[in-house]
Amino acid sequence: MIKNKFYWLFTFSMLFINLAKSQESKLNVFAMDRNALEINKAKLKQNDPKLLPSYKKMLSVADEALAVKELYTVMEKKQIPPSGDMHDYMTIAIYFWPDPKKPDGLPYIRRDGEINPETKDYKDKANIGLMIKSVESLSLAYYFSEDEKYAEKAVAQIKAWFLDPATKMNPNLNFAQAIKGKNDGRGIGLIESREFVLVIDAIGLLQHSKYWTSKEQAGMEDWFKAYLEWFSKSKNGIEEMNAKNNHGIWYDAQKLGFALFTKNNKAAKATIESVKERLESQMDETGFFPLEMERTISLHYEAFILEPLFWIAQMGSFLNEDLWNYETPKGKSIKKGFEVLVPYLANEKDWIGQQIKPFEYDEYSSLLAKGYYKYKCSNCLTGFYKNLDKKADQSILHLTTLID
Repeated sequence: MIKNKFYWLFTFSMLFINLAKSQESKLNVFAMDRNALEINKAKLKQNDPKLLPSYKKMLSVADEALAVKELYTVMEKKQIPPSGDMHDYMTIAIYFWPDPKKPDGLPYIRRDGEINPETKDYKDKANIGLMIKSVESLSLAYYFSEDEKYAEKAVAQIKAWFLDPATKMNPNLNFAQAIKGKNDGRGIGLIESREFVLVIDAIGLLQHSKYWTSKEQAGMEDWFKAYLEWFSKSKNGIEEMNAKNNHGIWYDAQKLGFALFTKNNKAAKATIESVKERLESQMDETGFFPLEMERTISLHYEAFILEPLFWIAQMGSFLNEDLWNYETPKGKSIKKGFEVLVPYLANEKDWIGQQIKPFEYDEYSSLLAKGYYKYKCSNCLTGFYKNLDKKADQSILHLTTLID
């Protein structure tokens, strides 16, 4: 009898340990498709000939990131933020230009769709993009190759931007997208941190590296808790939350990612409900978004608003929400918004709205690839290969999406 008790105790203990290990081994990414990543990694272990070229290209890109000696930070800008603290992120509005009717050009005036080259003088905007691109490529290279040299550099870059006292960014965007002569920063500037969600996913890819410790994990969770607090309650955050165009949906995509990462289920669930309300109010009966259709580069903005919706749908699965197929009471949905745009993304039809500069079809090829995987639309795959820029690097897309 005693032997039987010890036997069952041992058996249940081993089952518990194995279950715990199984849960720990799950890839902890949110906006990326975990299933696609795991399947593609397994294929690469079998030397899948379809994926090997993308894998080699991705490693070459990561090697380029390794070769860059500098670490991108917010400390390189020449301008001093209004706070006097160089750790505060600072940029100016991209579509605002000096007023030619004013001697000093102030206040700047809006020219929609035309980017003011002066924005390049504010290095935080460029550096945030370079930082994210570097972290993304290095973390993916580590995940697929399991070579620690990529993780070491990725972790160093994350720490330089978010954690190191000498160089870290303060968790706010008080001074983003300022309009000269009018304000020091705007809610609209919050869109510049939209790809922080990719940094969070990079952390998930790095979780088994010897260079990513509990100290870094705790530090990043604390940083994003503080940022989520500012994001939700600051003047700029509330202003962006109330935006009725793509900015409002990008706001929700970011907030959802930050909430999931910091295990704030209350905020995450509230954000899902916000997205459902936005679909109902921002989309028309045909599936288009009227406020995006008013823009001078309307095809770009119609695609641009689908991108965060795809991220949100992917992240929704962590809350057992199927937003890929959700319909509002009036029949509006992510699927409807995507399907109405497919003929234009696939370059099958001439665009019906204004587009004052050429549309970069390959820039949004990920929508067609992910749409094909989720909705099995044949013209998605046809359009994807039709628009594929042979010169463009599509390695990350191939390795993070299931494409036939």
